[in-house]
Amino acid sequence: MSVKLTRRTASLIMRRGINSVRIKPSAVEEAKKAITREDVKALIKGGNIYTIKEKHNISRYGKELKLKRAEGRKRGRGKKKGTRGARNPIEYPKRVRAQRRIIASLKADGTIGNDLYKSFYALVKGGTFQTKVSLLNHIKSKGVKIDDERFKKLKHL
Repeated sequence: MSVKLTRRTASLIMRRGINSVRIKPSAVEEAKKAITREDVKALIKGGNIYTIKEKHNISRYGKELKLKRAEGRKRGRGKKKGTRGARNPIEYPKRVRAQRRIIASLKADGTIGNDLYKSFYALVKGGTFQTKVSLLNHIKSKGVKIDDERFKKLKHL
């Protein structure tokens, strides 16, 4: 391997840019002989290949601001832009997938038919239910028989 290839492999292993990877002058020949990633890892472990320290350019104002925010300053209502939901969104896809798993399992074991499944699916898609429990309670209110043990299992599905 050439030194260029060794540096590139080392940058991938160390998750840093190629320009920050350094090879000790005494280990250049060893670096040229390194063929596999394991060889490069051995050179890194031996200290022959290393990275320079990462730069963190931050202004004086930035440092002061960071300290104030660490104390809890400059985080009030006036600084907030956007609604609570926009700033801290509820994971819609995660919630919907969980609810769809519940109705799919109910359909698979024959508890609900295709017509009920379709209506529940549409309600889930519309975001009617905030939680899995609210979905299960709605299903129960529609006259579907779900015993307590099955209810607990579905709740943790």
